[in-house]
Amino acid sequence: MKRLVLLLAAFLITESSYGANLFAGQSKAEAMCSQCHGLKKSSADAPFPRLFDRDFTYLQTALQQYRDKTRKSDIMNAVAGSLTDEDIDNIAAYYDNIHPSK
Repeated sequence: MKRLVLLLAAFLITESSYGANLFAGQSKAEAMCSQCHGLKKSSADAPFPRLFDRDFTYLQTALQQYRDKTRKSDIMNAVAGSLTDEDIDNIAAYYDNIHPSK
């Protein structure tokens, strides 16, 4: 029984309500997003918008639009161009689940 509870807890931690993998999202965000946008906080003078206070649907839509080049930004079109739908869902779920202390 204890093993089942631990397994269920691990599943709940790694899977968001969107079916995305938060650990995979964090890994992609660290590799692709954090240099410009930060992970859990951004510097006060950062020229790029914070992502940790955006919701899942906004981030998912924006990344899809950048990938498909229906939303224009030379940098973001290039960065998002290699993302799969699963990558986008994972990144959006990761940032949606960050609640930095204020």
